[in-house]
Amino acid sequence: MTASRQRIDKWLWHARVVKTRTLAQRLVEQGYVRLNGTRLKIASQSVKAGDVLTIALDERVKVLEVRDFAEARGSAPLAQRLYIDRSPPPVPRPERPPTGIARDPGTGRPTKRDRREIDRIKGRDG
Repeated sequence: MTASRQRIDKWLWHARVVKTRTLAQRLVEQGYVRLNGTRLKIASQSVKAGDVLTIALDERVKVLEVRDFAEARGSAPLAQRLYIDRSPPPVPRPERPPTGIARDPGTGRPTKRDRREIDRIKGRDG
């Protein structure tokens, strides 16, 4: 039998939003998690089914509706049953303008000679 409420840090960890419970606590305490629109500061705050979490992660925002709870951290397919993902679609990243320097894919890092040529082309003769 699963509980009707659970600490938010445990839920974030069980739902595989973060890798460790400590990271979940830090995420909440630093203000990156909102519960039904209210910014949280305590990792011991409880969540219940139907709550909406807004989580700011690196370069994206996740909006998750709590569906269920788990007693232990499980596999990714089991974790996906704990929530409904209501996240907005990712914002397309702008394409970088071409630099005019073409390198074959898979050729590895530029050598010192390559770097000097790149700097010369870009006008950084130094």
